[in-house]
Amino acid sequence: MNKRDIKWAVLRIEGTNSEEESAQCMRDVGVQAEIVHLKQLTGDDVTKAERRKLSDYDGLWIAGGFSAGDYIRAGAILAARMKSRMAPELKEFISSGKPMLGICNGFQIMVELGVLPNLQKGVAMTDLPTSVLHLNDSGHYECRTSLLRHANKGTCKFTTGLKPGEVRTVITSHAEGKFILASEKEYKRLFDQDQVVFQYTDPDGSDKPKYPWLPNGAPHAIAGVCNPEGNVMGMMPHPERVFWRHGHPDWTRTGLDAGLGWDVGDGRAIFDSIVDYQVKKL
Repeated sequence: MNKRDIKWAVLRIEGTNSEEESAQCMRDVGVQAEIVHLKQLTGDDVTKAERRKLSDYDGLWIAGGFSAGDYIRAGAILAARMKSRMAPELKEFISSGKPMLGICNGFQIMVELGVLPNLQKGVAMTDLPTSVLHLNDSGHYECRTSLLRHANKGTCKFTTGLKPGEVRTVITSHAEGKFILASEKEYKRLFDQDQVVFQYTDPDGSDKPKYPWLPNGAPHAIAGVCNPEGNVMGMMPHPERVFWRHGHPDWTRTGLDAGLGWDVGDGRAIFDSIVDYQVKKL
């Protein structure tokens, strides 16, 4: 597939707030991106010209924010709306190998949908959620710089441009980000199937960071996971906020070229990686 022909949908509803920068990230890596309201995909209260189909797109990004005000629990309302109206389309989209990304609230929505972590290979969506993104141990919203270690060994299509063990700076911004599975057996399976993508660490490189470097208290310091096939990824910190070097909190001290290129931030590699996958595989 030619890069300039690739088209991403960035999903929004009332309460999402990261759709503009999300779409701009995709445009800056050379693909098309359209901000799409859920109603355009379900056909509710839209004109014929506004109507869209999920199959029109080669990638789906669920934008961050506070969809539907995070009432009930984070992401639950948008996930319920999507699952009730779009489940067959979503399953087909994922099973075809097309990438799906959820950042922060998007990750919460994907967990509610049952597309992550989804420990069973070959199943695009489970009937019920298999994990939870719980309240931070601090009991409040956390907005701070986080250090993420790339923990994936090659399964995840979004991080092929990152070296194993590489640590990058990403911005945390959430109140319900503690990723929890039902048992240690399931955590072991998640690691064994190479579905852990990012883990929090600290300036000393610890495998067991403490607050504030572990902003939510997640067991095993898990910050992001993928499905068994690697084309669906969710993470709590926001790589789109460090897509450009000028988004880093230290750029005025360290400059706009920190070894990755002029004004290239630590988050960009995620988007370059997934587009490279699409060019080669789709």
